[in-house]
Amino acid sequence: MSGPDKKKLAEGVSAASSSPPVCQRLRNPTIAGKSRNSQYLVAYCILCASTSYLYVDLFDRRHHMARGLNLLSEKFTQKKGLKPGLYSDGGGLCLQVSSFNTKAWVFRYMIAGRARKMGLGDFELVSLKKAREKRSAAYALVKDGVDPIDERAARLAAQAAEAAKALTFGECAEGYIEAHKAGWKNAKHADQWRMTLLGINPKGKPAEHDYCKTIRGLDVGAIETAHVMKILQPIWNEKTETANRIRGRIEKVLDRAKALGLRNGENPARWVGHLDQLLPAKSQVAPVEHHPAMPYAELPAFMAKLRAKEGSSARALEFTILTACRTGDTIGATRKELNRKDSLWTIPKERVKGKKGARKKDHVIPLSKAALAALDTEEEGDYLFPGGKEGAGLSNAAMSELLKGMGYSPDYATVHGFRSTFKDWCSDMTSFPNEMSEVALSHTVSDKVEAAYRRGSMVERRRQMMEAWAKFCAGKAVGGDNVVAIGGRT
Repeated sequence: MSGPDKKKLAEGVSAASSSPPVCQRLRNPTIAGKSRNSQYLVAYCILCASTSYLYVDLFDRRHHMARGLNLLSEKFTQKKGLKPGLYSDGGGLCLQVSSFNTKAWVFRYMIAGRARKMGLGDFELVSLKKAREKRSAAYALVKDGVDPIDERAARLAAQAAEAAKALTFGECAEGYIEAHKAGWKNAKHADQWRMTLLGINPKGKPAEHDYCKTIRGLDVGAIETAHVMKILQPIWNEKTETANRIRGRIEKVLDRAKALGLRNGENPARWVGHLDQLLPAKSQVAPVEHHPAMPYAELPAFMAKLRAKEGSSARALEFTILTACRTGDTIGATRKELNRKDSLWTIPKERVKGKKGARKKDHVIPLSKAALAALDTEEEGDYLFPGGKEGAGLSNAAMSELLKGMGYSPDYATVHGFRSTFKDWCSDMTSFPNEMSEVALSHTVSDKVEAAYRRGSMVERRRQMMEAWAKFCAGKAVGGDNVVAIGGRT
């Protein structure tokens, strides 16, 4: 080694030795052998005070021996035609120039006795300033004994795992429907859920109104109150019932997503204590509307007109009124449910209205003579009131259409409303116990009351009530201990 080279090396060692306490005096600097293109190669080591790891920085003849960081300038890094190699910015950060004249940032370090080189990004995509920030973050990990390459690999793997399990709201909605449709009493519920949440009508085509379009493609974990409000607010006052059902369905989907670990925090579609502070109560903008019911005073005249009608729909409506049952009870009634000998109609618990899975019992209805007469038709088949399709009962709309055809609009009278007519008659015109009429309507009553009215003697009392109702419907004077005179009627 020439005299000038020895002098430069001595200056470098002296500089390193006079550094702050975090550096140890370099006693044995390594001198690389001379070569045609390199006069010397110096390796110096700085032992970090907080760890036992060595930080190594290599310099060749293209690098300065000056201590410190930020040795490179923007102007230098942007030079064209830099020779292939590493250009140190200090602190382990280097600009790497390949033989293809491409540039990239790398961080060189030693950890646990192992020299490593970590890529920090392409030169065209990562600025010198950003590269230095990445260098500082990586060096902080090294000081803590963490290999930044391993840490990055673990972080990317965790992100990939999160991305793999992430689902959109649309996917979660479809999952909810598939998981719960077996528990829904009516298959139409699934169609309604798909139409309101997925924007697909029962025929598999785009629905007329795609309410949840704005959130369907979003990560279910990212949905917030603002997203829900954007759906509900435009329709809350005009389509309150629809809006409330959509809100409830969104809430259920998000609750399921949380249970699956796909989201955290409160449910942004929750009503109590949340959306009720942002939207008016449903009852304020859309008061509850009961099914329009014909006044019982007009019923005898209506029944006379109805009996003059022919056809399965007319007899079904007559039977529905006389038994005070629901539309679904009548159109689904089969001949095996009928006991003509004892004049009883037993609706099996599977067909009784109520949530699937809830405790239900068969609903037994004592039949009046008039109700039995309504069944005296020449119709054949399994159903008491067969419909147009073979092996099926009447359609859900058959009796409603008959009412309209008779000149009664849905604003004045509905099939379901005749149950209210029956209840009003019981309350106003008779002294039959309220619990008895509730049982007749298949409303929920206490187990004790229900058990009492299932006993033989009580079934006969219920039969008396249904006979009195049938006579009233026929316009006949009814009397007895259970019928009171009101307004001159007996």
